[in-house]
Amino acid sequence: MTGATTREQPADPATSVARTAVVVPAYQPDARLVALVDALRAAVPESPVVVVDDGSDRRCGGVFRAVRALGAVVLTVPVNRGKGHALRTGIRWVHDRLPGHGVVCADADGQHTVVDVLRVAARSQAEPEAVVLGARRFAGDVPVRSRVGNAATRWAFAATTGTRVRDTQTGLRAYGPGLLGDLLAVRGDRYEYELRALLEATRAGRRIVEVDVATVYLDDNASSHFRPVADSLRVWAPLLRFAASSLGSAAVDVVALLALHALTGSLLAAVVGARLLSAGVNFAVNRRLVFPGGRDLPLRVAAARYVALAAVLLAAGYGLLALLTGIGLPLLAAKVGTDVVLVATSYEAQRRVVFAPLSADRRAARRGRARGRAPSSAARPT
Repeated sequence: MTGATTREQPADPATSVARTAVVVPAYQPDARLVALVDALRAAVPESPVVVVDDGSDRRCGGVFRAVRALGAVVLTVPVNRGKGHALRTGIRWVHDRLPGHGVVCADADGQHTVVDVLRVAARSQAEPEAVVLGARRFAGDVPVRSRVGNAATRWAFAATTGTRVRDTQTGLRAYGPGLLGDLLAVRGDRYEYELRALLEATRAGRRIVEVDVATVYLDDNASSHFRPVADSLRVWAPLLRFAASSLGSAAVDVVALLALHALTGSLLAAVVGARLLSAGVNFAVNRRLVFPGGRDLPLRVAAARYVALAAVLLAAGYGLLALLTGIGLPLLAAKVGTDVVLVATSYEAQRRVVFAPLSADRRAARRGRARGRAPSSAARPT
């Protein structure tokens, strides 16, 4: 099963969202946080609001006292750790203290209207197994760095996952109660956390629902703490791992091909030997680092699937190489052209078949079997 994305209008915002807590990470907030909490408490007083102070300085003390007085729970992180860490802190509090509650995450800088927060929360309550995003349209007066940054990440996300998401960087997101444990396992302390959460959702086959929301930027988004260079690198890091793995394996393949061809003079022997060596490297790296869902698969199952794929790619690669060298292309140029053709097919096959994550039920059953075996050995008399 693979991730899917749809754009839907949620239920009426007046729909009760009492079983959804609002988590707001806040670093150096101003009166806009107070206004947001005040409006939320007035609109849905029964819905918990959890504000996470991510190491703000003393000048913000009045802001946090004000939101606490309005009925919000304020969690304090002594030193600034980043948005991802703050989100996990709030989600963990809800997970541990409010069983059965989902979470809707909103930003503290006024970008998300209360109406949109409640619409996204209502949609999540209607479909708790989906990841619900408040998706902006990026129409009108949008800061260039926001428009360009989201467009680039949107393209890379689609190329990497096969799932089209209009707004990959939105901070307005909702998750049902059953998804909170998965969110706590997502790595990353800063802005990369939100992208990794989306990547993990697609790997797990979660449905992604996009709800249209207003695009609001105040003072050219001056209050944003997003650092264009450092945080962009963090955001792009998960998307670049597959490219790095593929390029590294391709380098091994090219070097081995040229060396083996020089030693044996046989194109077939060179192609087979180079592919076996590079495939072993690629399998190990992809299973551990690129497609984490592959870790849940038994090694023999993942290896068998990978060998089958490698056999298909080997035959296709040899056929294309023979064709291209037969029409007069140098071996190196033919090799590069062949790999360009095959890389997209290889990625999709690995994502959808070879390292496709187990369903939630199968993962739970596998963990249950592992736990069932452990006590039997541990309980033996010594």
